[in-house]
Amino acid sequence: MTHQDLCIIGAGPAGMDAAIAARQAGLSVTVLDEALRPGGQIYRDVTRADDSRLKILGPDYAAGRKLAEAFAASESTYLSGATVWHVETDATGYALSYSQNGASHVVRADALIVATGAVERPMPLPGWTLPGVTTTGALQILLKTAGTVAEDVVLIGCGPLQLLLAAQMVAAGRPPRAILETVPNANYLSALKHLPGALRGMGYLTKGLTLLRKVRAAGVPIYRDVQDISLDGDSQLEAVSFSARGRSHRIETGTAGLHHGVVPNQQITRLMRCEHVWNDAQHAFQPVTDSYGETSLPGLYVAGDGAGIRGARSAALAGRIAGLRVAEKAGRPVSPDLPRLRRELAKDAAVRPFLETLYAPVAQALAPRDEVMICRCEEVTAGQIRAAAKANAPGPNQVKSFLRTGMGPCQGRTCGLAVTGLIAETSGRSPGETGYFRIRPPLKPLSLSELAAFEPDTE
Repeated sequence: MTHQDLCIIGAGPAGMDAAIAARQAGLSVTVLDEALRPGGQIYRDVTRADDSRLKILGPDYAAGRKLAEAFAASESTYLSGATVWHVETDATGYALSYSQNGASHVVRADALIVATGAVERPMPLPGWTLPGVTTTGALQILLKTAGTVAEDVVLIGCGPLQLLLAAQMVAAGRPPRAILETVPNANYLSALKHLPGALRGMGYLTKGLTLLRKVRAAGVPIYRDVQDISLDGDSQLEAVSFSARGRSHRIETGTAGLHHGVVPNQQITRLMRCEHVWNDAQHAFQPVTDSYGETSLPGLYVAGDGAGIRGARSAALAGRIAGLRVAEKAGRPVSPDLPRLRRELAKDAAVRPFLETLYAPVAQALAPRDEVMICRCEEVTAGQIRAAAKANAPGPNQVKSFLRTGMGPCQGRTCGLAVTGLIAETSGRSPGETGYFRIRPPLKPLSLSELAAFEPDTE
């Protein structure tokens, strides 16, 4: 493949808007996307959704179709089903190794925008590895891609996504069996101090109240201040046990969706050794970036939720800003839109302190009992990680050498933050001081035959 001015990893709102902006400025652009169609997680399969599915998923989802159409019209080179498994710098800029249709290839570019979005925060609870227990995000993907809604679902946790999915399930004619909201009563009072600023994003607050009204009108039971959650069953999920406001409850169900927020997907920026910082408000790591999204590595940008959780609209704005900045550094005229876009980005983020305080991570999942499985790939429990930390393993990489945590197929994407949290709790240090796994290639599983046939120097 010929050398490109810009490569973008991910085709969600940030990746698509970045590509559109860069192409309008005259840059050559290649977008690599693991999915088969553009849209990312938020607009998953929007180009194939029929009118009935668009009605179920709502106007925010449907708006993604126009963005996908504009992306297609930009004539960016779009590599679908392309899994990036390594990124490195070379004399020409950035070299991206990717797998597509069982074969590996390389594409090179002067600049790189990482627009890989967010992943759901791990929620290790007793029984969370049972068949029938999944995440709220996974349930929503099933609805977006196949129009399928599981029956008698119990949604557990907190956050805007949980309420959105509940309303979408109501619209699909299969409301959730119950919602177990883990927000402590004290969080409502703590969030009030951020309400004046949040009113700048009144549209988000109004949207949330509208979703809540729809769920309540459907008669879905909502349990507040839920604690002591246990997912019960022998070979599969059979029931959810919990306490709420001083009373014990048990709901029989075969499907549960867990969720307590999303966090930046930091695999690629960690691989590239970009500087990262711990965000106390979001209880997650994020790469250090300037106001354009450029990281500590020149020419490498992060746009969207991968740079800090802000949502789809902010992701699109950040993508456009990054795309225009790359064009400017490539010698194209400075866009007069940049100041306006940055103001819009700041305004759109005004609601975040309110949401981050209200929907803080679930305390029980941040400090799980010793017997709870943390690393699902290698079957390592919270107690084993605590024991390793007490034996003077100062960080995740040392615990990895003792217990193999983070060495499975997911490369720590599922357990990474939980491992950091447990070590920090045991050692008395902050998560920022504790650190994160050192990410190495390949980022995703790769067969030996494909690797053996890979000849990057010939491409």
